[in-house]
Amino acid sequence: MLWVARMSSFFSAAMVMVVLSPSLQSFPPAEAIRSSQFDGSVRFPGQIAGGARGIAFRRAPPFRNAADCGAGNGTAANVCDPSLVHIAITLDEEYLRGSVAAVHSVVQHARCPESVFFHFLVSDPGLGDLVRAVFPQLRFKVYYFDPDRVRGLISTSVRQALEQPLNYARNYLADLLEPCVRRVIYLDSDLVLVDDVAKLWRTDLGGRTVGAPEYCHANFTKYFTARFWSEQRFAGTFAGRRPCYFNTGVMVLDLERWRQAGYTQRIERWMEIQKSPPGRIYELGSLPPFLLVFAGHVAPIEHRWNQHGLGGDNVLGSCRDLHPGPVSLLHWSGSGKPWARLGAGRPCPLDALWAPFDLYGPAGAAAAEESR
Repeated sequence: MLWVARMSSFFSAAMVMVVLSPSLQSFPPAEAIRSSQFDGSVRFPGQIAGGARGIAFRRAPPFRNAADCGAGNGTAANVCDPSLVHIAITLDEEYLRGSVAAVHSVVQHARCPESVFFHFLVSDPGLGDLVRAVFPQLRFKVYYFDPDRVRGLISTSVRQALEQPLNYARNYLADLLEPCVRRVIYLDSDLVLVDDVAKLWRTDLGGRTVGAPEYCHANFTKYFTARFWSEQRFAGTFAGRRPCYFNTGVMVLDLERWRQAGYTQRIERWMEIQKSPPGRIYELGSLPPFLLVFAGHVAPIEHRWNQHGLGGDNVLGSCRDLHPGPVSLLHWSGSGKPWARLGAGRPCPLDALWAPFDLYGPAGAAAAEESR
């Protein structure tokens, strides 16, 4: 009975959020539930990073462009097609379940899903086979990111996940993606969309290189050490700017401007300074170098496009509520991930909004299902 009461509270809280959010209202629970009915299951039997075997995901349901989108050109479409919406996301074993759910949420809510092109950044090229098996219609390309390219620049952080080389692949999108790709949306693996990604794609950057929701009331100074603020050569970096915190898990990037300005090299320079004596100038992982280069020069995007922090803080991962206002994207940044909490039987109320996009099914369960 305790379990029943807990789950009743769990889904009731999630339904309240759906009622309160105008954006979520346009995608009612029935639509999300339909997305969890699949036509089969696929396994990824080969050994992948970490030695895991038998990773099983259910095949996603088919998706089609709306009538006013055009027919689409199939999975072999040219990456340089100017009509495409480009999305970059990383794939690794630890966050694979989240990445697959994120992709599923995008195609389920896009009006023109066949016009979305995914750029997957991997350190294990074999993961592309899994994507093709789960999403047979998906238009995508896999890009290998060499961990050694950044390993020597990474400093310790509050969470080991923030120290993984692939977490820094976003710094190199302008180098990795084709020159014809002039704009890309970067998405973290621990989020789901509940709105049409084309709306985010059409963001006017106003001549800026990075667009993201800004949070100017956040304590910006905490991301940098006492050494940083005590030395004018560092603290003066923000002179003449009004720097605000922004989360790098959801960004619209003008890659053409990025390439022209050499921003990858600027980010790497700050990472080199962080690693050099006499000590650290910032805390956390890949975020502070972005703040140093771009804070105060970010094109603001509506907060609805990054309801972040749902994973709690970086240590405890406690349950969080949504920020006030409409919701187009739910982001479980922080240490608590919905797939881990659901798997452990200790979900937070908002994890119910992630669950309908989860395509993961343990190999044993998939086999049992097939034997019926």
